[in-house]
Amino acid sequence: MIDHGLQDRAGRRVTLREIGDGNWRAVADIAPRDEQRGFVPALAARYLLLSMREGVWNSLAVHAGEDVVGHVMWGRDDDGSYWIGGMLIDGAEQGRGLGRAVVRTLVDWLAARDDCREIRLSYHPDNTAAARLYESLGFVSTGAVEDDEIVAELAVPVHGPTGRPSGA
Repeated sequence: MIDHGLQDRAGRRVTLREIGDGNWRAVADIAPRDEQRGFVPALAARYLLLSMREGVWNSLAVHAGEDVVGHVMWGRDDDGSYWIGGMLIDGAEQGRGLGRAVVRTLVDWLAARDDCREIRLSYHPDNTAAARLYESLGFVSTGAVEDDEIVAELAVPVHGPTGRPSGA
């Protein structure tokens, strides 16, 4: 379980957990709001299949308290960069600060790795809510476009021998 002590606006603790027998069905059934289906798949099940079949992505269940409320995945590219992808918060759970808590939790977890220098993600150019969220968390557009999505990056401080950012 990945837990950085963050909560949603309802006071539920937000954690990221491995997907297994106890939660995979609930994750697979996560669905966005109808108006978001141009940016993300209709169900998180597609992301689960990508993780299982492609060997690139690692899926995580998003929990608020004990409730499964979303999906997010991460991967490491051939160039050594880490990526966040496939974030989907259930439509009924949106607007509660979950997306922000998920990204912050995953960024902190990835950034603690000694080999993590940057974290990237991508989003559809028309997804203004995602753009605002990622920009507010420090992600900056790289100018690159991948699969018709804007690529944004967050630089991670170089880690010292303690695993903490140098100077910390």
